[in-house]
Amino acid sequence: MRLLLDTHVLLWWLADSPLSDPAAEAIADTRNEVLVSAASAWEVSIKKALGKLTAPDDLVDELTSSGFTPLNITLLHGMAAGSLPRHHDDPFDRMLVAQATLEGLTVVTRDARFGEYDVPCLSA
Repeated sequence: MRLLLDTHVLLWWLADSPLSDPAAEAIADTRNEVLVSAASAWEVSIKKALGKLTAPDDLVDELTSSGFTPLNITLLHGMAAGSLPRHHDDPFDRMLVAQATLEGLTVVTRDARFGEYDVPCLSA
């Protein structure tokens, strides 16, 4: 399985916060590829700079040591995110939906609004 972590799930994983058993098992399973979008790094850095959240200063190193695969944002991802129905107005989450759709990924999230899109989700 190829998983795309929603930003809150990424931060919870790095902080050893509780996740649902199925989500934690899927992320820990080395047979699965776990991806983190550049959109999540962007979101974390913006919210950290605004003082809205605490996150590791060495996020890239944390992702590498966790064995996560970075997912860059492409022009096709941008076009797909812009053309999504307006179920969700968060631009970072819309990008994750677009990337998951185009790349055949399952989004790991607790955000119920992802379910309004035709994208596979695993509840965190």
